[in-house]
Amino acid sequence: MLKAKNICFEVPDGDEVRVLLNDVNFCVPKGHFMAIVGPSGCGKSTLLKAIAGINPVSSGSFIWEGRDLEEEGDFEPHEIGYVPQFSIAYDELTVDESIEYSARLRVKADEDTLNDIIDNALAETGLTDIADRQVKLLSGGQKRRLGLAMELVSSPRLLLCDEVTSGLDPHSEREIVELLHQLSLKDGRIVISVTHSLAQMELYDSILVMVEGNLAYHGSPQAMSHYFNVESFEGVYPMLACRDGFAWHDSWLRHYRDYYMRLNEEHVAKFARLGIPLPEPTPLHQRDSDEEQESPQPGFLSQTFTLLRRRFDILMRDRGQLLLQIAMILIFPILVALFSDMGQDQIPSLPASETGQFSLSDIEAAQEQAEVSARVGTAVSGIIMFQVVLLGLMGSNNSAREIAGERLIMEKEKLAGVGVAPYVASKLAYLTLLVLLQSIWMFGFVQYFWPFRGDWYVHMGFLLLANAAMTAMCLGISAACRTADQASLLSIYLVGFQLPLSGAVLALPEVVARIVQPFISAYWSWSGSIEGGLEPQVREVVLSLNSTNFSTSTVCVWVLAAHIAAGLALAVWGASRTRWE
Repeated sequence: MLKAKNICFEVPDGDEVRVLLNDVNFCVPKGHFMAIVGPSGCGKSTLLKAIAGINPVSSGSFIWEGRDLEEEGDFEPHEIGYVPQFSIAYDELTVDESIEYSARLRVKADEDTLNDIIDNALAETGLTDIADRQVKLLSGGQKRRLGLAMELVSSPRLLLCDEVTSGLDPHSEREIVELLHQLSLKDGRIVISVTHSLAQMELYDSILVMVEGNLAYHGSPQAMSHYFNVESFEGVYPMLACRDGFAWHDSWLRHYRDYYMRLNEEHVAKFARLGIPLPEPTPLHQRDSDEEQESPQPGFLSQTFTLLRRRFDILMRDRGQLLLQIAMILIFPILVALFSDMGQDQIPSLPASETGQFSLSDIEAAQEQAEVSARVGTAVSGIIMFQVVLLGLMGSNNSAREIAGERLIMEKEKLAGVGVAPYVASKLAYLTLLVLLQSIWMFGFVQYFWPFRGDWYVHMGFLLLANAAMTAMCLGISAACRTADQASLLSIYLVGFQLPLSGAVLALPEVVARIVQPFISAYWSWSGSIEGGLEPQVREVVLSLNSTNFSTSTVCVWVLAAHIAAGLALAVWGASRTRWE
């Protein structure tokens, strides 16, 4: 049984407080199918999200199976299923794969049991015949069924549906409502559906009507027309406009006992008519043992592996993103290699003067050395920075949309019991593989045409760190932003400022350099490769053109490591925050 006691939900609105839910009370027995209806903005979805725990209530409490959720903890993930308005599946996956991944993330079981769970979910929602169809090819009604199937894998005792019939044609809408009604008859499950439509009302066991955040009615469909004094369900909304929400709330408080008595009688009669035993409340002394028998959530490693496997499946199916990754990996090193002839000249040594005087040939040799040194220094510095900036661009592309682009799916999976730690860990593993592939290939390809003039392993290490730092920072930005477009824009700005603010091309004023360079990962990778990797003669030439200020190779390593750590910390913080629409 689910019971709401004096539920209030308020949000700040400038200097005032806006009341979205006002003193809402209702009771829903096991095996019950309830609709929440009302005009737009009346608090329907707000109430559903309050039940789910997405909106923490300002006052009041929900009682679930005798347990006060406000005092004794929220729903266990396996107890509740929540189907939002938006799609909770990836377009690139098939129906079967979507349900399989949902099951693997929520249920700890052997392969045979998981296969049975997947098959049952497909059968219950009528998706067996299209199990191999990609999500992007599904109709609106089929996507709603898929959303339900993905929730049914954990056999929730409470199923919450937010506008799952919105935008459907009348036939598809009725099919979904009938499906929800059937789901409410299994295992004493409570199904609550938010809908704006007043069609198919006769299929519900009860209707809860909201107006301006107030409960105006909760009773059987047959009694609703009598209560509102209308001839049909379509007349309810115009009638609601005749009074404000508080007046309807007061009216309901005066009449609810009679309507609840009738509702209870109809609830008992329904199960008697269907020949199904009436669901009994779970005795308090049995609840702990029942919960121990529930399939526990998969552990950290299991969820991480499942998320990582799903991410690679999506990458391989997303041809646009896959081709972009391949193009960047192949083309960017070629762009650097185009400059491979530059910077390969040997710097001539000046002849020693025995008399202490310089002849014309000595002056010409010094002039030649200066010209070659300037050419070599500029080329070496430029090629190193070019590699670093291109890897930074790769890093931005790797992760700028990685979390923000699937924010709502992530929030839904967190509600279902997927931990933040395995989610971020799967992203870290996926991105680490990309960073290694991109950086090592960049170094190896360029090395073939332009052998690094010094300790090559130091240079490769700083290329890895440059890519990793930018990838981590953009992952943090992605997690902190609300939308993928915001994350992409900020990441583009971050990459765009790398070159001008590094001081490697145009020297920055010392005061400006000391302020901005600590935040420019390209500077530290470029500086580390020069300070710790280049052979001494070439390093002196490069430094004569562009000073690395206060940098040493050890400092560069630590600063880049700090960039990576800061990005990952921001990613964990951002992924931990709850950000629903």
